[in-house]
Amino acid sequence: MKNLIKVAFLSSIITAALVYVILEWRPLRSETSRPPEVSWASSSTASSSPAAPAPPPPAFSEDERNNIDLYQRYSPGVVNITTTTLAYDFFLQPVPMEAGTGSGAIIDTEGRIVTNYHVIEGARRLEVTLSDKTKHLAKVVGADRNNDLAVIQISVPKDKLKPIPIGTSKNLVVGQKVLAIGNPYGLERTLTTGIISSLGRSIETRNNRIIEGVIQTDAAINPGNSGGPLLNSSGEIIGINTAIYSESGGSVGIGFAIPADTVRNITGDLIKLGYVPHAYLGLYAPIPLADYPMIAEGLRLNVDYGLLVNRILPGSPAERAGVRGQTDVAIINNVRVPVGGDIILTFEGRKIVSQTELNSMVDKFKPGDRITLGVLRGGRQLDVTVTLAEVPRN
Repeated sequence: MKNLIKVAFLSSIITAALVYVILEWRPLRSETSRPPEVSWASSSTASSSPAAPAPPPPAFSEDERNNIDLYQRYSPGVVNITTTTLAYDFFLQPVPMEAGTGSGAIIDTEGRIVTNYHVIEGARRLEVTLSDKTKHLAKVVGADRNNDLAVIQISVPKDKLKPIPIGTSKNLVVGQKVLAIGNPYGLERTLTTGIISSLGRSIETRNNRIIEGVIQTDAAINPGNSGGPLLNSSGEIIGINTAIYSESGGSVGIGFAIPADTVRNITGDLIKLGYVPHAYLGLYAPIPLADYPMIAEGLRLNVDYGLLVNRILPGSPAERAGVRGQTDVAIINNVRVPVGGDIILTFEGRKIVSQTELNSMVDKFKPGDRITLGVLRGGRQLDVTVTLAEVPRN
């Protein structure tokens, strides 16, 4: 029995050896019996094979390359500004609520940002979103309602700030290319392009002040673009986008930007003083005769323009110069009309027909400057010299 087991065991070993020799002994293998070689992408075999040709770069025009370059370089300097104000609930309790969004341009590595006054007006809380999506609380450095400009500031490391240089608006020409970057409808860092379509425009602010020398552009500007930069083809700020002309509320190809030279002057005062020292006369609600011809007729005046002085603010430049306010009241067409006051006809020789126009003229001068008013007093025309003073600050 043991011999049979030994024979069977030896037979198994011999059979296995023969099978191995047949399958593995190289002289007995054909080339077609070899397993296929496997190569990995990182192997030397793969790297030695010719690589597929890279697709050619897009054929951008020179203008497109300029747009792309400026956007990549300067869009990180444009921020999104979110404002929060206080509202009142059903129980008359103050409740914070988001008031709106706007844009701003970083102007230095101290974290100062220029924007529009109307973007931050009435805000209790300001939040700035940078290009890296980080959010930072901002404080107001200074604001000027008359020119619709403000400077705010955030505290962040300097390497996170990408200032945009402020250029000049002196040598601009109609037809010149411009780029607007902002956050229309909250869509961050949107680029639109166009041209300067007109220069020397005038726009009226909410407090009846005129901003002159305004740039008109056909670059699309929509709600949310306010406070963002208008750039030239060198990447310099030539204006701060501030308003649109639209009956629908959206862009129709007429946008306005405050010129860079005004921006530089105003932001300089805001950073240094926290406000802009404006000059004033001190007249309270003078009556434009051009709007009320029945007054000129009823008082038998020989003029149909000018401002009828009503009240004069105590201690104002106008009072110190001897400008006269009303002394009595007359009834004209069942309307009480102040009489006895001077009628201001000219400001530095220029005819005055509205209070807005008078305010605009005064804004061109500084506190301490001397100006000449042409007035009609008691049927006689005479000149009154006024030394302007700084608007009192509450």
